[in-house]
Amino acid sequence: MLTVGIDIGSISAKAAVIQDGQLVGSKVMLTGYNAKTAGEKVFADLLAELDLARDAPDRIVATGYGRNSVAFAHKAVTEITCHARGAHFQDPAIRSIIDIGGQDSKAITLNEAGGVRDFAMNDKCAAGTGRFLEVMARALEVDLDGFGALSLKAQNPAAISSLCTVFAESEVISLIAKGARRADIIAGIHESVAARVAAMANRVRVQAPVMMTGGVAHNIGVVKALEAKLGYPVQVSAYAQVNGAIGAACLAAA
Repeated sequence: MLTVGIDIGSISAKAAVIQDGQLVGSKVMLTGYNAKTAGEKVFADLLAELDLARDAPDRIVATGYGRNSVAFAHKAVTEITCHARGAHFQDPAIRSIIDIGGQDSKAITLNEAGGVRDFAMNDKCAAGTGRFLEVMARALEVDLDGFGALSLKAQNPAAISSLCTVFAESEVISLIAKGARRADIIAGIHESVAARVAAMANRVRVQAPVMMTGGVAHNIGVVKALEAKLGYPVQVSAYAQVNGAIGAACLAAA
């Protein structure tokens, strides 16, 4: 059986193909202005890379905030359920997920079958999300891809007290004016994100082993700061950004 999962997020569109219980390919691209177009393109491009015909998939499941724009999907499923199933597919031992995406963050606890036990979600404010980090990177004139490694060079992480993106940006600008080192400011930003996410995770009693998913999982500075706040290691999957799409493909095969 060949199934496809398509995850349309606020920043990126992802697709994954599972055939007979094995992940055979995945694709990530920017969502852009039109979620419907992004869904069509990420699906078509992945099939082309795998040399598969458009009618090859037996079932297609869409997820993410733009899931209802994927008209050719057989079903649309909430991203909470898909992230849980995706993490379970990658590692059945996982009992909790912390997902930090472009405009929201989630903490999810799982049962032994990969089902959702409980979850908390921050979707009302950009603080603690990928968008928050983008704004901070722009203020510091640093490439976002280098944010994580640079923060590890910090000697005295700055204190970022505001949880609001706009006010936090003002704090960063003030720190720059005072001559604070970039690495220290970035480390402080990461600690601010980790504190907010850890508080959310504690509300649903997240417990190890924990997997971190979403694009921000590739930021080693955030991962290290989060581990320090939680007090235990956080596992980062090689497929962190496409976990939701993987879960959707798994559910398509169910």
